[in-house]
Parts: sequence; structure tokens; C-alpha cells
Amino acid sequence: MDESPKGPWTNDDGGHRASDAPVPPAAAPAETGPPDRPRQPALNLPPLLTLILALLVVLFVLDQYVLSSSMRSLLLFEMAFTPLRYVYPLADQGLEWLWTPVTYSLLHGSIEHLLFNGLWLAAFGAPVLRRIGASRFIVFWALSAAAAAFFHAGLNWGEETILIGASGVISALMAAACRFAFPSGRFSLGGSEVHRLPRQTIIGAMRNRTVLIFTILWFLGNILIAVGIPLVGADSGPIAWDAHVGGFVFGYLLFGLFDPVAGERPA
Repeated sequence: MDESPKGPWTNDDGGHRASDAPVPPAAAPAETGPPDRPRQPALNLPPLLTLILALLVVLFVLDQYVLSSSMRSLLLFEMAFTPLRYVYPLADQGLEWLWTPVTYSLLHGSIEHLLFNGLWLAAFGAPVLRRIGASRFIVFWALSAAAAAFFHAGLNWGEETILIGASGVISALMAAACRFAFPSGRFSLGGSEVHRLPRQTIIGAMRNRTVLIFTILWFLGNILIAVGIPLVGADSGPIAWDAHVGGFVFGYLLFGLFDPVAGERPA
């Protein structure tokens, strides 16, 4: 920062001599061009989303690099989701069945898995979080995670599969964004204000060509995963495409229950 003078002009011996004071230069004429816009930060994420991303990283580092093998197994038992829990009477086991339908979404199995989910979470989680607020976002996260988990369980009932990762929640966030973040030609808000757009109806959003193409491509990608064609990488492990579908359906159909912004009237 440039410092401005703290006192009057002085001569060499400290005395004040107004006649010797240099005349300040005339002010340059003001430029008439458009004012500079304030620079936006490269990463402009809501604080809660930044905290969630940090939590995902911390849990991954603990799981992969800090904990012993036995402690990692305990972490999976306490936080990962498996349909096998619900075959046995809930009263005969611990309470893991109660929170694992949510906590599994905080664990990731590889750096690739974490980075891929982190990028999509930043892209779609930010507009949804700005739109519905922190408290609703937390509830949306928990319920969409549970919807994804139990859709997976319904197709794999009684199997000892282990479900981890935020993909189901991210799928729900993608679907929620489809209800407002792809405006029709009537709206022209900028990217930073997209969360203020009216909510489109369930049927009306599908009349939007961008939403329709995005949804078709999204489901095609998951169909390819379901038939055994990996889209991310061979080392990322099996991908729970069914959890993706469960999360997407939840987010698309039920987003209006979380949305405080007025929606469009059906045509």
C-alpha cells in the first residue's frame, strides 16, 4: 500500500516554509472508460461446501495413509453402507444401520474417486447451496444419500456389497440444478446469479433442450456403467450406478420441497 504524507512540507532544518513548498502537479483528467469490475476469486465456493470438501479430504487421508489395517476395517464398518445390515433384526445389532446410509457418502476409495467427486460437487453443489441455504443443504445431503443407498440396497438386497462415495448425493445435486440452473431464453441472469432463477416444473424442465440432453447423456453414461463399461478408470473399482440413479431421481422429483425460491407456474 502506498503511504500518504503525514505532515506539512518542511525544509531541511525542520522549519515550515510555505513559499518553498513544491506545487503539487495538476490532477490528470479522469478517464471516461467503463469502471473496472472487481476481480472474482478463482475458487468462490460457499463456506459450508469448502468445509465438506475439506472433510472428504481429511477422511480420505486418514483412511488411506494414517490408520492401521484394523482401524481402516473398523472405519468401514462404522461408516460404510451395506445392504447386508438390513437382513438381520436391527435390535440384534449396533446403531450403524441408522447413520451409515448417510456417512458412507463421506468416504472415498481412491484419489481418482475423490478428485472426480470433488470437482462435480464443487460445480453443482455451489449453486444449489447458494439457492437453498446451509441448513436445507445439509438435510438435502442426508436424505439424498439415504435415497441413493436404499435404491442400491433394493437392487442388491442381502448382498455383502460395500457402498462408499458422494456420487449419489452429487447425482441428486445435478438433478436439482436441472430444475433451475439451465434457464430458458426468457431469463438472462449471469453465471454467478443463476441460483436466483425461477424453479422449473418437473415436466417443464424436460422441455428445456439443455436439461433434456444433459439428462439423456447422464442416463446413457450410467447404462454403460451398468453393463460393465467403465467411464472413469479401471482402477477405480466397481461403480454403484444404481446409487447414482436413486440420487438423481430423488433430487429431480423432490427438489421443490427444499427450494425457498418461487417457481414457474405450469404453462
